Amino acid sequence: MINKKIKLLVTIALLLLNISCGAQKVKQHAANAPARQTNLSDSALLDVVQKQTFKYFWDFAHPVSGMARERSNEDAGYGHETVTTGGTGFGIMAVIVATERGWITRDTAAKFMRKMVNFLLKANSYHGAFPHWMDGATGKTIPFSRKDDGGDLVETSYLFQGLLCARQYFNRDNPVENEFRAKVGWMWTGIEWSWYTHEQDVLFWHWSPNNGWAMNFPVRGFNECLIMYVLAASAEEYPVTAAVYHRGWAQSNFFKNGKTFYGYTLPLGFDYGGPLFFSQYSFLGLNPNGLKDEYADYWVQNKNHTLINHAYCLDNPKAFKGYGENCWGLTASDTYNGYNAFSPTNDEGTITPTAALSAFPYTPEYSMKALKHFYYDLGDKIWGEYGFTDAFNETKNWYSKNYLAIDEGPIVAMIENYRSGLLWKLFMSCPEIGNGLNKLGFSYAGQTKNALVK
Repeated sequence: MINKKIKLLVTIALLLLNISCGAQKVKQHAANAPARQTNLSDSALLDVVQKQTFKYFWDFAHPVSGMARERSNEDAGYGHETVTTGGTGFGIMAVIVATERGWITRDTAAKFMRKMVNFLLKANSYHGAFPHWMDGATGKTIPFSRKDDGGDLVETSYLFQGLLCARQYFNRDNPVENEFRAKVGWMWTGIEWSWYTHEQDVLFWHWSPNNGWAMNFPVRGFNECLIMYVLAASAEEYPVTAAVYHRGWAQSNFFKNGKTFYGYTLPLGFDYGGPLFFSQYSFLGLNPNGLKDEYADYWVQNKNHTLINHAYCLDNPKAFKGYGENCWGLTASDTYNGYNAFSPTNDEGTITPTAALSAFPYTPEYSMKALKHFYYDLGDKIWGEYGFTDAFNETKNWYSKNYLAIDEGPIVAMIENYRSGLLWKLFMSCPEIGNGLNKLGFSYAGQTKNALVK
C-alpha cells in the first residue's frame, strides 16, 4: 500500500514538473518574441521582417557546423542536432543579405561561412552530393527515410545555389575569404552530376551506398527542381548534356500546361500551378527576369502561378475562415494535423506566410498587403523570435509555434531580390551558370555569347 502511494506521489510530481516545464517553454517563447512596432513605413517593415527572420540562421544555427537546423521544434522525432542541407543553402543567402545590410560585420560573416565549409568538407557525401539531413556536430548522415540515407541531389542543389552566391559575394583578397572561395570550389567541382543520371537522360534525386538506386526517383518537371538541372549543366568536372534536360526534365505528363485559370495562362506545370514553392526555391538565385527557353518565359510562369494562387484564395471556394486579399498563400508547410503541400487543388484552410512573402518579386502589392496583415493583425499569434511562425489555420483556430528552415530562408532571400536583386545578381554573375544556361538553350538578362560578364 505504501509503495502504491509513493508511486502515485511520484507520478503526480512528474506530471506537475512536465506541466511546469511546458508552461516555462511557452513563457520563454513569449519572452523571446520581439515587440511589434506600429506605423512603420513599407521599407522599415521589410527591414524588420528580414532581420528577425535571419536570426533563425544566425542565433539558432548549429553551434558546431553553422548549418541550419531543420526546424525549431523537436516533437517531429529528431533533435536539434539535425541540420538540413537545402535549408542551409537558403540560410547562406540570408547571411549574405544580413552582411550587405550591416546587421553583422563582413569579417564575422566570412568566418562563419569558412567554418561551415570546413565542416562540409569533412561531412558525409556521396559522389559529391550531400544527404538531406546530417548531424550538425559530426557530419554523419541522418536518414530522411529508411532507404533515403545517401546523396540527395535536389537538397545539394539548394545548398550550392547559396554557396555559389556566397563565393561571388565574399570576393575580397584576404586569407579568410580566399580560403572560403577555394573550398567552395573544391566541393563544387567534386559533385558528380553525371553519376546521378544512372546512365539515362534524366537526373535521379537519390543514391545510397546501402540501397543504391532503390528510391528510383527520376526528376521530371515542372516543379521546384529546375535549379538542379541548371547546376548540372553548368558543372565543370562532371556535367550533364543538354539531352538530359530536354529528354528528362522537359518530358513529362506534367510539364507543359497552357491552360488559363482565373484569367491567367500557366505555361508549365500542374493545373493551378501547385504549391508556391515551385516558383520560389529554384529562383532564389536563378533570376527569372528575361529567362526564357523553348518551353516558357519563366517570369510569366512564376508571376502567373502566384496570381492564380492569390486569385484562388480570394475566390475561397471552400469558404475557409480568414482567406481574402490580405490573407493568402498556399504552399508546403506544417498544418494542424501534420505536414502537407497545399495548393488550390489541395486546400485545407492552412495559410503559410512564406508563400505570399517569398512571392514579393512577382506580386509586390499583394505580398505587402499580406505582410501587413500577418504583422499588424495576426502578429500576436504568429510573430515570434525568428519572424513569422510556419503556418496557421483560422478555421481550426490553429497557429503554429514552430519555424522551418526551408520556409524561413526564402522570405529573406526573395524580399531582398524584390528590394535590390542582390542574390539574383550574385548567382547570375557566376561564369559557369552562364555557360550552363547557354548550353541548355536559355536566353536571359545580361546574356553574352559564352557566359555572363561578372
